[in-house]
Amino acid sequence: MDFVKRLLSKDPRRRMTAAQALGHPWIRNYNDIKMPLDVLIFRLIKAYIRSSSLRKAALKALSKTLTVDELFYLKGQFSLLEPDRNGCITLDNIRMALTREATDAMKETRVQEILVSLSALQYRRMDFHEFCAAAVSVHQLEALDRWEQHARSAYEIFEKDGNRAIVIDELASELGLSPSVPLHVVLQDWIRHTDGKLSFLGFVKLLHGMSSRSLSKMR
Repeated sequence: MDFVKRLLSKDPRRRMTAAQALGHPWIRNYNDIKMPLDVLIFRLIKAYIRSSSLRKAALKALSKTLTVDELFYLKGQFSLLEPDRNGCITLDNIRMALTREATDAMKETRVQEILVSLSALQYRRMDFHEFCAAAVSVHQLEALDRWEQHARSAYEIFEKDGNRAIVIDELASELGLSPSVPLHVVLQDWIRHTDGKLSFLGFVKLLHGMSSRSLSKMR
């Protein structure tokens, strides 16, 4: 029922893409099934590249909680990008993969625009572990019954590897918030009063990449 539920989600951010559906355990065992390159991957990587260092650390923690089935899709997508012998991808890998594998949906969104949005990868490499952090969809995981388990486990990892004391003004800067946002009203529950580190609520909100627009709805 998880398969059907995710296909029928009214929220497009939580709905499975065609590539994800083909990677589902119910479907992928058929020999003639080939997983296509998923345009969603590039949208998520674009958002990751533009994220703060703190959000990247949170996403890396979340990616370490993924199950074998959830990793199957990401491994398939990473393989389509044909990483180099060191197991890394660059912008050149993405350019060649788009030329070779681009679907009609990608052509509609214009391949060149995708490449421009990922231009930061021209100067660096991304291994599979970072790719998982960049390409994991928080909204889709949130739609799963086990989301709470994912989030709690990720927060435990984040506590060990990435959490640190942070003041509200610094957090606002990390999130790129507008000065017009009433920071102390909106963000006070994001930080633990005991040690100044991100609370579980703050961690989950950070995973979503809260913006000034979305935060304004919380006032």
